[in-house]
Order: sequence, then C-alpha cells, then structure tokens
Amino acid sequence: MAERSFAKEVELLKLGQGQEFHGENILAVTKALLESGISYVGGYQGAPVSHLMDVFADASGLLEELGVRFESSASEATAAAMLAASINYPMRGAVTWKSTVGTNVASDALANLASAGVKGGALIVVGEDYGEGASIMQERTHAFAMKSQIWLLDPRPEQQCLVDMVRHGFELSEASSTPVMLMMRIRACHMHGVHRTQNNVKGAFLSQDAHKAPSRSADNIILPPATFAHEQDKVATRWPKAVDYIRENGLNEQLQGTRNDIGIIVQGGLFNVVSRALATLGFGDYFGNSEVPVYVLNVTYPLLNDEIEQFCSGKRALLVVEEGQPEYIEQAVSHALRQAGASTEVRGKGDLPMAGEYTADVVQQGLARFMAHCDKADTAVETFIPIKDLELSEPLPQRPSGLCTGCPERPLFASMKLVQRKLGQHHVSADIGCHSFATLPPFNMGASIMGYGLGAASSAAFPAADVDGAPKRAISMMGDGGFWHNGLTSGIGNAAFNQTDGVTIIVDNGYSAATGGQDIPSSRGESKTLGIRQSIESAVRGVGVGWVKRISTYDMDETMSVLEDALTTDYDGPKVIVAEGECQLNRQRRVRPLRRADLAEGRRVEAEQFGVDEETCTGDHSCIRLSGCPSLTIKPSQDPLRAKPVAHVDASCVGCGVCGSVAQAAVLCPSFYKVTRIQNPTKWERFVANVNRWMMDRLLARRVQA
Repeated sequence: MAERSFAKEVELLKLGQGQEFHGENILAVTKALLESGISYVGGYQGAPVSHLMDVFADASGLLEELGVRFESSASEATAAAMLAASINYPMRGAVTWKSTVGTNVASDALANLASAGVKGGALIVVGEDYGEGASIMQERTHAFAMKSQIWLLDPRPEQQCLVDMVRHGFELSEASSTPVMLMMRIRACHMHGVHRTQNNVKGAFLSQDAHKAPSRSADNIILPPATFAHEQDKVATRWPKAVDYIRENGLNEQLQGTRNDIGIIVQGGLFNVVSRALATLGFGDYFGNSEVPVYVLNVTYPLLNDEIEQFCSGKRALLVVEEGQPEYIEQAVSHALRQAGASTEVRGKGDLPMAGEYTADVVQQGLARFMAHCDKADTAVETFIPIKDLELSEPLPQRPSGLCTGCPERPLFASMKLVQRKLGQHHVSADIGCHSFATLPPFNMGASIMGYGLGAASSAAFPAADVDGAPKRAISMMGDGGFWHNGLTSGIGNAAFNQTDGVTIIVDNGYSAATGGQDIPSSRGESKTLGIRQSIESAVRGVGVGWVKRISTYDMDETMSVLEDALTTDYDGPKVIVAEGECQLNRQRRVRPLRRADLAEGRRVEAEQFGVDEETCTGDHSCIRLSGCPSLTIKPSQDPLRAKPVAHVDASCVGCGVCGSVAQAAVLCPSFYKVTRIQNPTKWERFVANVNRWMMDRLLARRVQA
C-alpha cells in the first residue's frame, strides 16, 4: 500500500493451528480466506472492507508461498469477472467490495456468473454499508442476491462465527454450484475479537494447473440455449442442494428460551443489537441469553421453510427483526407459515420502522411494543429504559464530514467560489470521493452525485449555452481514483465522442484517498509490483480531448486564471483541468516518520506554520467562510474594545498556506503571517535567536517603564 505499512497485520495471517488470533473481524476474515485454500483473491477497496485489500497488498511474500494470485482490481466489475476462473475449474476464489454501490458496478459479471454456476467455491465479501454511518444511498444487498439467486450469508457478529462462515461459504458454493455472498456490516468489520486459528492451506487447484489442462464447456457459456437450462438448474438442482447443506451443517442457530409461546427471527448481523435490547428490557442478559427463543438467520437467502415451521411450532406470535425495506424476510416467513397452515401471528414492520438503521434504541422500542402486545398489558413498556439514559450511552457530538487539514482540494474549491463570484453561478456536478465534501459548507457546490467517476457523465445533459450574452458551461468534478475506475470511459471518452462543450476538473491527489490512500495508476511513489506513474493527461488526450491543462491547487492565482479561461474560452469541445496536489493525510504519513528520524539523530528540521495577527484581524471571518480548514478557528479578542472574536490558527496547522492564500486571493486582509519552527537549530541560529530574544526583552521593559 502507498504510505502505510500493514506488516503487523500480515504477521497475524501467518498464525498456525490452535494459535490465538486477537484483532479486527475483517482481518480475521482475511485470515480465514487463507485457511480455506483459495487460489486467487481480488477486489476494489472501500469501507468497510478496505482492510482486507490493504493487508493482502502487503502480504505478497505469504501469498506467493501459498500460490495465491492477488489483484487490486480496477473496479468492482473487474473483480467480479475474476470469479470466472471458478466456472470451469475447481479453483476457490474470493473478491471483495463496498456494498450495493460495488454490487451495482459488478452486476453484469455477477449475473452471468450466477447463471453459469461455479465448479470451485466463489465467495464475495460485501461490506454492507447501511445506516446512519453510511456514506452511500440506503439500499440492501438482499435484493440483488434474490434477483440473481446468489446465496447470502449475514453472520452473527461474533468472530468465531464469522470465521466459520467463510469456510462454510466456500463449501456451500461448491455443494450447490452457486456463488455466495458474505455480508460484513460496517460495525461487525471493525469489532475486535478472539478465535483459534487453523493452518493456512495451499489451494488444491492453482492457475498453473489450469494452464496445464485448459477446460471449457458450452453448457457454461451465457448464450441461448444454455441460459434457459441455467434457469431451470438454479431452481431444480442448485437451490435444493443449498438448502440441504444449510440444514445439515446447522448454519442458522436456534437459541432456546424459557417462553415458548413467542419467538424472534433476526438477521444474524443484527443479533447483538437484539440481544442488548432484550437485556435492557429485562428479558435477557448482555451475553446473548434470552427468555424469548431466537432463530438467528446466519443465512438470509435462501430461507429454510421447514426450520421456520419447526421454530414457530406452538408459538402464538413471532417478531421478525429485519433492517431496511422491502421486508423480504418477513414476507417469506409469513408465506411459509401460511402454506404450512400455522396460526402464528407474524409481526415486524409496524412494531419496528420500515426504513432506517436498527440501532439498539430503535429495536428496544420495537421489542417493547411486541412484548406489550403479546402480554396484553403495559408491563413490558414499564420496563423500557431509553438507551440514552443507560450508563456509557451519552450521545456523541455531531461531526459533519469535511476535508482534512491542509487538503489540496480546499484551495481548489475556494478558487471555484471566487471565480463564480466574478462569472456568476455555474451548474456543478459532483462525484464520489473526498471532493464530494464540497457539497457541504463552506463551499456548497455540487448539484448531484451519481456514482464513482460519473461526475462528467452527470453533466451530459447540459451543453454550453449563452445566458444574458455570456457563455455558460457546466463544471464536472472527478477524482483520480474515480477517473481510473470509471471516469475515463464513461465521462471523458463520452464527452470527447459527443464533443460536449463543458469543463471537467480531475483532482489528482496521488492516491485513492477516500478509501484509505491506496495506490492507483497515476500514483507517483515507488512500487515493485504495480504499474504506477501513468499520466492522466496522456490518457485524456488519448481519447480525443484537445484542451488539457494541469495546475497546482495550492497556487490559487494560477488556478483561478485557468478556471476562468476554461469557462470563457472560444474553444468548442470538452476541456479538462488536472488539479494536482498530494493528499495531505498521506503526505503526513510519509513525511512525519522522516522528521522523527531526523530529530532522533539530531538533524535540523524545519516546519512552517501560519498564524493570525490579532491586532490586524477585524473579526470579519471571511477567511473561514472561504476555507473551512479545521485548523482555522476563532478565539476571543484580547482587545476589550472589540466585541467580535478574532481568527486563530491552532497547533494542527500543517503549513499548507491555504488560509493566507485565500485571504490574498479574496483581497480580505493582511492579518495572516507565516512562521518557520526550527528544531535542532544550528549554533548560528541559536545565537541569532538569543540576540533577538534579548532585544525584545529590553524593548518590552522600556515600554512598560514608559
């Protein structure tokens, strides 16, 4: 990986039989993949599964030893297509990506994979990003699994259970010739746990084995008439085999309680939330024990009707806890019980909300309503304790998303605001990535976000037009990660093909910054395994764009000049601005260890920081409205005649100079100053500093006496 090492995590992947693993659940899943004998692994980084990709990227030696092919895929579609290796060969393979947005990108490949079926186990680790902490639209993976008939695992978020489900996922895939999705919820990924490891296993069938004896079958090709046979095979053969495997291996769990007249069916990933809610209501403890029997669906698709009927036998009421909508599981449970002639009342949505994240507070209220209904009394409601009133449950302060201190995108958006003050407002299409934060204050730019790398395509319906005698062009945003993922073809190539007269700004910060700082084709670091240092400008010109300019985002004068030129030029056709500035977070990861090493060895180290002269600052705060840097804040004025607080730069400043540049570009005030902090100074610098300090002390003393 780019500027961060995962050497410690790689060591955990080497643990052997019976050793104890301590760490994050997503890393435990990564280890479980190696224990399952995979032959290949790929994926596209994104929260909450980036850790899996990052660790494998640093584990090249171990993977080579096991004969595992690892690929950092260009997109989720690329990763899904990699699973084609399991169609004709008994090769176990796994890929990973972020939730429904990744599944949408991969949908063509996944649908064809599910149609053909697999010979080797094919596992898709999906980072389910649903709820208040999500960074995407609120959708579930469940619908896609049902649509293409891909089995869906939603394990109880306990580390041993998660690890076991990786192994079962491969075995279920092979038993039913069907790809399997393992859904990892965002909180489950980051939880820490303990489990006993097994030895890593070399894949039984590797790529060199396929090269020795290439295999194909016309029955696996996605063309008629094979596709019609695939559909029949899914229902008549694969589904029953999957059901048999799930039942025989007890993948779903039935937890007994003392009350047999009622029960709860819950998605595995929500079990901890339900367990906590039951405990706060007095119907269980915090260790998963409950008075109410619970049927835990570690496999949410397909469902086992006979297990549902057996669990509901003798029960008068049942609560289905299923996050999101539509209520697929609730409908399926109701249908299964109706067909069986059971009289159990099925409740779910109504007691619980139709949409939104099922937090412990939400589930607690729903359970209280369910228990009150079952007992025909208010006794259950009387025990209700709001989660916010429990110990260690104080609400956290809001922290809106924003750009990091010193982010190179901050001066770019400030420049855009200043240019639009002069030329008027323009339509701006935003994109996924760090630059999506420009849609929030203080920039408030960007009318839509349609998909990774789709910023330019989002402006396709807005050709240039004359408005009140002045040309108006749409502005599109795109990051370098989005550019290589999808934007080059869908946005830039499409604009060149249609000769769309608009402006696209590609933010080149050197990394896939929003997903953790991974390398991309245009990264400028060092890599022994990846083909980096590729030119964005050359790629843009290669698809037919003639107007291409590169700028440094920190040079606001140049940035505003180029932006104004792009928006007013007579050139008719797509215009691309490559806005360069290294991701400050990754830069600090690279620079700080070098500074620490220099300091430890007594070498001279310089660091620039900015400040505000309180006597000059008027308290206008326009600098903050144009920058929004976290290190730029306010503090009370020391002057008793000034009521307004003054601007202040705190110690987190990284010396990028944007605050001062904003002030100068906006012609605001001269109150910003720059200081150079020197550690391990030379003898001459110490002498000069001592002389200056002595002179200042003398002058201040005379001033006090006067």
